[in-house]
Amino acid sequence: MSSPKVHPDGLPQPQRAFAFLAVMLTVTMAVLDGSIVNVALPSLAADLAVSPAHAIGVVTAYQIAVVAALLPLAALAEAVGFRKVYLSGVVLFAGASLLCAEARSLEVLVLARVVQGLGAAAIMSINSAVVRHIMPRDRLGWGISWVAMTVAVAAAAGPTIAAGILSMGSWHWLFLVNVPVSVLALALGIASLPHTERNGARFDAVSALLNVLAFGCLISALDGVSSGSAPALVAVQLAVAITSAVLLVLRQSPRLSPLLPIDLLRRPPFALALLASVLAFTGQFVAAVSLPFYFHDTLGYSAVQTGLMLTAWPLATGLAAPLAGRLVDRTSARPLTTLGMTVFGTGLILTAAVPARSGPVPMLGALLLTGAGFGMFQSPNNHALLTTAPRERSGAASGLQSTARQLGQSLGAALAALLVGSSVRFEVRPALWTAACFAILAAAVCAVRGIQWRTAPGGEQDHGRTLPPLASRLSRCPK
Repeated sequence: MSSPKVHPDGLPQPQRAFAFLAVMLTVTMAVLDGSIVNVALPSLAADLAVSPAHAIGVVTAYQIAVVAALLPLAALAEAVGFRKVYLSGVVLFAGASLLCAEARSLEVLVLARVVQGLGAAAIMSINSAVVRHIMPRDRLGWGISWVAMTVAVAAAAGPTIAAGILSMGSWHWLFLVNVPVSVLALALGIASLPHTERNGARFDAVSALLNVLAFGCLISALDGVSSGSAPALVAVQLAVAITSAVLLVLRQSPRLSPLLPIDLLRRPPFALALLASVLAFTGQFVAAVSLPFYFHDTLGYSAVQTGLMLTAWPLATGLAAPLAGRLVDRTSARPLTTLGMTVFGTGLILTAAVPARSGPVPMLGALLLTGAGFGMFQSPNNHALLTTAPRERSGAASGLQSTARQLGQSLGAALAALLVGSSVRFEVRPALWTAACFAILAAAVCAVRGIQWRTAPGGEQDHGRTLPPLASRLSRCPK
């Protein structure tokens, strides 16, 4: 059992190692379940006697539940403690996984997936904040980089793992495998996860509802664009999302620790890092959704060959992320993120320029460059998001970080669907050029934020060095 003592600069060993392992296991499960079901949709639809269009609800229910609950659960974690919310999320995720496996109708399965999404949101909303309390300051970049690598690899490996499980059993096992892993993560978490200070704020249920309507309707509208829903329905969803967002901002503006972290968005370094994240993930998903169609439909690769080609991207991300994480502990995030997005954009342009008849080697080289650039960006940018927020607002920063990733991915998927469906004959170059434009915009945002980076307010860390509070620095200036 972990000590109730609050550690100001990371956990001691071996508690640190066990706590970090618990986080890695839970993040892997939460990310995998966002994509692992996709491969099983045809067999799932046949088994439950529903249409393929209705079966897709199993995927979208999970995604909407995750996005809608990220910020409310991050706010709840700051109020009651990260440990309680994180462990509750693991229990909820495991129980919902068992319900998914036992579901005998689509309605029950979709409901169970919503509950599973809430458990995943409890994990994903504060995983970076928990890492901030696990790792000492001089190792924070390394810790964040491993989480970033885990997210990238788990997201890419989902279809492959699903294919392996389905080759040995039914779709029910896609959910059952979560149970033993959750039990192990729960045992490790109970024994090692850190206790954190609480901010004493009351949980605002009305704001949480407005947040659910704003983000849930927005993601649903973006999904509707990509799936060809009726324009009137998409318009209504967007109207509800915008109205709810405006009411949420008005309600949250005067609060000291708002559920929607307006206080953090007022900090230029944080806001610019968040904007860079949305742009980067939008570009990533425009390319990630378009490339499988290009490999399979245009180049004639089989499903297995397509999967192997696409593996080069997350593989390079997984190798570059830890290196960038080590570097950001010793230097500034600005040059690393700017270089990362520049390399990412260059890789996308080269991928578009590779001739169709050149064979797989040049394409693999371009994809490796693309993945390496994204890994070089993601770890330092996540580090910057956390360290430019006060330690007591780590939960809000982590929740916004995950929300930015989900929003970028949803926007990227919608843009890819529009680009793919806009022409009779599939062309991958417009999609890759669009993705490269988002990468260049993200690089520009990273490049201009350097001045603010060195004046992080609130006494927070700046790339490994602790800055004194702004008021203290100003008091030393000559009158």
